Amino acid sequence: MESLSWTGAIGAFMNPIFVITLACFGLAVVMQLVMSFFAEPMTLQSNADGTLMQRGGMFGGIERITKVAFMVLIALILLYVIAGVLLPYGKAGIVGLMAKRLLPVWIALVLTYTLSIMFKRKLGLYGKLFDSTVGMIGFGLVMFWVFTAIFAGGFDMLVTHDPLDQISGLKNKVPGVAIPDGNEVTWPHYLLGGDNLARDIFSRMIKGSVIVIAIAPLATLFAFMVGITLGLPAGYFGGRLDTVLSFLANLILAFPVILLFYLLVTPEIVATGIPSFMAAFLFVFPIVFFAVLLNSRYYTQPSKRNPMLIVVLGILGWLYLSLISQSGTVLNFMPDALDGFDINPGILVVFVSVVFVNAPTVFRIVRGLALDLRTRDYVAAAQTRGEGSWYIMLWEILPNARGPLIVDFCLRIGYTTILLGTLGFFGLGLPPESPDWGSTINEGRKLLLIVAHPALPPAAALLSLVLGLNLLADGLREESLKD
Repeated sequence: MESLSWTGAIGAFMNPIFVITLACFGLAVVMQLVMSFFAEPMTLQSNADGTLMQRGGMFGGIERITKVAFMVLIALILLYVIAGVLLPYGKAGIVGLMAKRLLPVWIALVLTYTLSIMFKRKLGLYGKLFDSTVGMIGFGLVMFWVFTAIFAGGFDMLVTHDPLDQISGLKNKVPGVAIPDGNEVTWPHYLLGGDNLARDIFSRMIKGSVIVIAIAPLATLFAFMVGITLGLPAGYFGGRLDTVLSFLANLILAFPVILLFYLLVTPEIVATGIPSFMAAFLFVFPIVFFAVLLNSRYYTQPSKRNPMLIVVLGILGWLYLSLISQSGTVLNFMPDALDGFDINPGILVVFVSVVFVNAPTVFRIVRGLALDLRTRDYVAAAQTRGEGSWYIMLWEILPNARGPLIVDFCLRIGYTTILLGTLGFFGLGLPPESPDWGSTINEGRKLLLIVAHPALPPAAALLSLVLGLNLLADGLREESLKD
């Protein structure tokens, strides 16, 4: 079996066009940057239909060339993907085979965009996101990795080899290398080459997305539960409660984040059981949040409130007990018949650390929003109606603070992704053989001057996800300001 080229049979025709277009785009960007120092200030003016007028002159022409070149680049990339899906195995090339392997992801993205755009006027802020080009690009990057994690983790698809399997003779081999004869494998090539232990880099990059997508959003959500539950009463009531909670938050924020992470995930701290007790404390906040949320909303309707509380708190309570009761820890108390699941101890420690580090910052943001919004007229109207304090906080103040909180949620997932990569890079928290992106980058950087390909795919994956989250946050911020 021969090695694969990057673009396969279509490379002879497509590659020169792609290189020329990329060169034109790069030159246009450079010229636009240079000319921006000498261009005259321009006031934004609208056409009769409400669209903005285009800039005239040479600078305006360069702007239009840049936009056209960018669109052509996107079209060429789509052609590479489509051709790779349609061509047979031997002629598709590395890019085409990766596109073919990720076909479920492309289908899921197309369906998501199609349905979202069709019903965007009925989907609130999410629907308005598709009026923003930046937001759509960011959403696409994020959902690409979300669907990749779902299909790779939940359905055990996409990977071409087991991320831990080692094949003799493929140590640090270049992308597209053929598997030596005599090995029983389903795919005859390592699409992105082999790492320093002769493992498939493509499969490890795909499996690494499962770890990031499983931890970062959920840990950020838990941090928001803690921050909202404590931040709302601190900002709404003020006084000694605000003073005490703000002092504790500032005490945690006084530590450098990386140092705090380093301390929480070190084996000596884990052996004391401190992370397990922290999990038992922090993970109770979602239960408190939903209990207060439902009770404040249906307080005057006990016939509806009580069944809802029983069901919701029963499910959350079982999840809580299963989550904190882990084999091999000091809090292993649940019988096996009732214990729903066990989590890798390293992942649980990282999860708790992320919640603990992010919760004080969320608390400060929510507290500031509550201090501002508690003086609004709709809050006074609710107080006049005789509504309770928690009803006002959760059903009047919190919905009106959703814009900044949603934007911060997206950005914070990006920060958490970087922190997870940093922990993996230093070999902290996650198991040594874990295919997470940080660990894979760390393994690849040791030979970066000799072979660059082991470190580049996970680094590009990490960059694209964080970039997508930032662009998504910008799009949400832009649309939320229009409300």
